[in-house]
Parts: sequence; C-alpha cells; structure tokens
Amino acid sequence: MRADDHCGSSQWYLSTRVRFRLRRFEYHLEPMESLQQNLDEGWRILRAGTELLRSRQLTPDEVQLELYSLAFGYSYFKACEALIDYRLASFEQTDSNTFELVDFMVRWFLAHALDDTCHQLSTLLPDSTPTLSEGVQKFVRESLAPSSQARMGQRLFTLDKQPVPDLLGHEMQVLRESIRRVTDAHIAPQAQRIHRENLTVSDDLVKLIGEMGCFGLSVPTKFGGAKENEDEGTLGMVVMTEELSRGSLGAAGSLITRPEILVRALLEGGTEEQRRRWLPGVAVGNPLCAISVTEPGTGSDVASVALKATRHGTGWRLNGSKTWCTLAGKAGLLLVLARTDANASPPHRGLSLFVVEKPSTDGHSFEVSSSGGGTLTGRSIGTIGYRGMHSFEMFYDDFFVPHSALVGEDQGLNRGFYYTMQGFSAGRLQTAARATGLMQAAYEETLAHCNNRIVFGKPLAQFPISLSKLGRMATYIAATRQLSYIVARHVETEEGQVEASLVKLMACRFAEWVTREAVQLHGGMGYAEESPVSRLYVDARVLSIFEGAEETLAVRVIGKSLLDGILS
Repeated sequence: MRADDHCGSSQWYLSTRVRFRLRRFEYHLEPMESLQQNLDEGWRILRAGTELLRSRQLTPDEVQLELYSLAFGYSYFKACEALIDYRLASFEQTDSNTFELVDFMVRWFLAHALDDTCHQLSTLLPDSTPTLSEGVQKFVRESLAPSSQARMGQRLFTLDKQPVPDLLGHEMQVLRESIRRVTDAHIAPQAQRIHRENLTVSDDLVKLIGEMGCFGLSVPTKFGGAKENEDEGTLGMVVMTEELSRGSLGAAGSLITRPEILVRALLEGGTEEQRRRWLPGVAVGNPLCAISVTEPGTGSDVASVALKATRHGTGWRLNGSKTWCTLAGKAGLLLVLARTDANASPPHRGLSLFVVEKPSTDGHSFEVSSSGGGTLTGRSIGTIGYRGMHSFEMFYDDFFVPHSALVGEDQGLNRGFYYTMQGFSAGRLQTAARATGLMQAAYEETLAHCNNRIVFGKPLAQFPISLSKLGRMATYIAATRQLSYIVARHVETEEGQVEASLVKLMACRFAEWVTREAVQLHGGMGYAEESPVSRLYVDARVLSIFEGAEETLAVRVIGKSLLDGILS
C-alpha cells in the first residue's frame, strides 16, 4: 500500500469512527434530554412544596415532617443532576458495557427519586403538590420494573469490584490506587481484630497513615502539609477517606476527619503563632487530635454549649462536661468549644474555641492535671460499633489553660461557633466519603459471596432479587460519589457548606441500607461477628448520628436553607 493510500484509509477509518460516535450520541441524546425533563418535573414539584411552606410563614420546627421530606428529596435530585452529568462523561470516556450499566443506574436512581419524593410530598402536602405527568409516570414504571432492575444487576458481573469508574482523572486515580493497596495490605487485615477486641488504633497504623500524607491534605505546605493553594486538597481528601474507610471506619477512615476540623478552625481564626505551633505536627499525625464539642444535654445543638471558660490570671479555667469525644484518649490535642460569654444573645455568639494539650494514652480512661491547677478526666463509652478510636465522656474541673490556647486569642474571643461550623462542613463531606467507603466494602464482600454461595442448586447471584439488591447497592455508591465530588469542588461557599450537609444526609441513609442488605444476602453468616459485613453494618449505623444528626441537618440546616432561599 502506498503512503497516500494508507493515509486515505486512515482518514476513512477515522471518519467512520466519528460518524459512528455521532450516530450513537444522537441515539442517546434524546433520552439525555428526556432524563433532564423528567428531573425538571421533580424539581417543579419539590419547589411547589417549598413555596407552600414559605407562604405559611411558620418556623422550621412547626413543619418538621414536611422539611424532613423536602431535604431528602432535594438531596436525591441534586444527586440525579450529578449522575446525569456523569452519564454524559461516561458516554464520552468509557466502553459500551460500562456506559450501558451507568445508563441503567441513572435511570433507576432518577425514577426512584421521583417516585419516593413525590409520594412523600403528595402525602404531606396534598393540596398543593402537583402530580407527575403521564409520561414521567411511564418512565418511572419502566425504570423500576423488576426486569430492568435484574438486568442492571446482571451487568455488574461483567465489570470489576468497583462497578463504574469515578472519572476524576489520572492524578486522583493514582491516589486512589495507592491508598487502596496500603488499605488492602495493612488496614483491612487488622479491622476485624480491632473491632472484636475493642482495641485502640495502633501507633503503627497511625504512622503508616501519616506517611501517606493523609493527615496533611488540608494543611498548607508552609506548615508542613500538602495543600499548595485554597482550591486544593478537598477532592483528594474525599477519595482518600473513601479508601481508608473501605478498610476500617474506626481504625482508619475517621482518623483524618478530626484534623480537618481543627486545621480549618486554625486557618480561619488562629494566630500565625498558633498555626506554626500546631499545624506541622497535625500534618503528620503527631499529635493526633480530637474534637470536644458535644455535651450531654445539647447533642447536635451546638449553640447551646454550656461548658464554661472563665478568665483567670494569664489564662482560663474550664468547668463542665463533654461527651462523645472520639479519640480523646489517644489524642494529644483537644479542640474544645466553651462558653466565654454567658449573656450573649443569641447564645452562639458567646462561644470560643480552645486547643487543649494533653498526654496520649491507649487506655479507656485517663486523668490529666494542669500545671496551672485543675483536672481533666475521661472515660470511654462502650459502643456496638465504630471501634478503634473510642468515644469519651469528659469532665473539666477548674482545668486551667493559658490564654495562648484560645484560638485567635483576643481576636478569637466569642468567635468559636463560626470557626467550628467551617470545620464541620468539611467534616460532613468527609462523613459522606466514609459512608461511601463502607458501602464499597459491603458491596465487594457481597458480590463475592453471591458468586460463590450456592442455594437451591445455583449461585445466589443468579436470582433476580439478589441482582436487584446488588444493582441498587452499586447505584447508591455511584450517586453518593458523584455528588460528593461536586460538593468537594465548592464546599467553601455558603451553598457548598449546606450541600455538604445534604450529601452527608443522603450518604448515611444509603450506607445503612447497603450494609443491611449485605448482612441479609450473607444470611446467617452475615449475622456472625466473624463476618466483616456484621462490622460494616454496626459501623454504618453511627454515621447518621454524628457530625450533625440526620434530623438536625434535614430540618435546621437544609430545610431552613430551603425556606430562606439559600438553596433553590
């Protein structure tokens, strides 16, 4: 063949490929537009419900049930938006088998979101919520049909353990794979023993996680971390948290949440001297840190914190109690929210943050005396899951801390609530990533079990109900991932901070369902303590409680933002 013949052949080949891609795109373009139209109808119904509540001019507490449903519906539809965008990216970047699975997932999730949300709102707001059009109802019926769900499950077995790629690019893929290798080799093998024997995460694991740079993602490079500018770190933190949580929630995935909160508080309000004093150590996990905010009578009502900080000479005396302070024993730094102005109105304006230094211990109790007087005692709280770090109740009895422990010193006085909320936004996004990691672990365990378990003469994986459950698991993972990645890119904004709450809200509910079904598909063995899915199940249950309880986020954060027009 002559050179010009070869060139002509290549041009013909490329032209044919382009025409094929265009025809394929045109074939899927109409359904792409149809998906968006179906979603738009869901948004129309959700907004009609929101407008009705606004018109009543009631407080969030007076319409809690309505806001609870609106919040979940909003989170589902935001996830639908993320999945529709992901579907287009998948069409452009993956093979036909992967794209067809993604297509099944997107259609099922959108239909599920429309069906669930519109049913809830039609029940709670029957006089104002319009019904779905016949065309959308048909889409819902077809997408949720048993045969469609079974086909989605069947396609999972043609792909890898991670059913669909994240499409985050080469850098994030390298990060994921490197963390996954370490997790598989060093973290996952210890997870069951740590859980069953209620051990504290070992120094070796902390050192390993620190060497991977996991503690320093949000710490600027000038303080020894990996963050070079304001826009970096959050997405990597989400990916890293997913993979660590996939190995163990209590012994790995949750270790890097507390540093994130403390670091953001120091970057937002700390003095330069405080940043230089604490951030380099935090960046490598030495010392570890814990967040001491929750109190026995306040729960998620952070503004009602009562632990009192009273000015005394060159410092402050802390008096009161805290509870559910995770990792308080092993931590060398405690970020403590305390009341410095008893008469502030509203109350959250009278709160300040203190960084308390203490010795680290692996024990389940401790007592620390301050050089300036007073004691701090702690006792771990027994829990059904989330073991490895232990949550403590603590008592401050005239415990003295120097003025330099006050975040921001004079400039930070009574600003603690605002610094805490900055960190909690990232913490809630990380909790969504932790939920994703748990779901991924449960999915992998269940996929392998369904392939190998023979019942009634054939593998469990060949039964439609198993396929439906596996498909739903994979879809929940994909939906949570894609929404988390979008929120990670703009979590610093006001809307992004609220969206961190909504992705946490959705992810934690999904994690409970996925791990519950993992136990169910394992049968009796799933209920045995020696089975990893039993650990995943009890670990998942805590996610919708900490970092903002489900009800608080739904009503007072997301619901209130809907009423106030922050979310639209």
